[in-house]
Amino acid sequence: MDDIQRGRAETLRALHDGTLVLPNAWDAASAAVIALAGAAAIATTSGGVAWSAGRPDGHGLTRAEMAELVGRIAGAVDVPVTADIEGGYGPAPRDVAETVTAVIAAGAVGINLEDSQAPGGPLFDAQAQAERVAAARAAATEAGLPELWINIRTDVYLFGIGEPEGRLADVLARAEAYAAAGADSLFVPGLVDLDTLAELVKESPLPVNVMVWPGAPTVAELVAVGVRRVSVGTATAQAAYAVAHRAAVELLEQGTYESLAGGLDFGVLNNAVTR
Repeated sequence: MDDIQRGRAETLRALHDGTLVLPNAWDAASAAVIALAGAAAIATTSGGVAWSAGRPDGHGLTRAEMAELVGRIAGAVDVPVTADIEGGYGPAPRDVAETVTAVIAAGAVGINLEDSQAPGGPLFDAQAQAERVAAARAAATEAGLPELWINIRTDVYLFGIGEPEGRLADVLARAEAYAAAGADSLFVPGLVDLDTLAELVKESPLPVNVMVWPGAPTVAELVAVGVRRVSVGTATAQAAYAVAHRAAVELLEQGTYESLAGGLDFGVLNNAVTR
């Protein structure tokens, strides 16, 4: 493990002392322009990374393919990169360990790990997922990066698991188990209600990460209730691909090009990926 990667891991840890805002990248160029915009760290989005390779989200890539693409992103920027490893590319703790080893070798200094077994559920029970978290922590230590930041994602709210009145208690019980196993933060996509978030922040043993989208509370509102990490998932990639689709439709159907207005300057983009 080189000093540069360890230093980036320590930087990522320090950034969680406040509220870390993470625009999500899906390829090397998107990571470079996000860093150019001033992002202190880069998070990958599994959906965007998979789409960039012509594959669907949800383990559409192999472990090796995902790690290679994460490596391109990490190689394009000088800031910490945290990798979305979905469900760990296999259900067993040893699968998670192999994936963590692969993304550390690719240059990542943090991970997101889901507790869902498939899109829509079911979820691993808390103890089974805790064993997977522990395997991730052990693999990071074995790889020479014990500082790896583990952002553990629970999909209780995203997939509407259980009765609504019991979801907060379920998330808190999971947070306790995941914290004991070595997780560093708790990611709860699908939850943006400020009152519920305030209660979760107050009771959780782990700092809370929220995923936002147009219409969700602002970063300032989330900071006010104690959220420590904010990310956008696939939203930026979806917006970028929407521009490509609109421009193509306009060009093919109308023969005009107005959808292409406002693009990033060629020289700025080219310089961003010149290393």
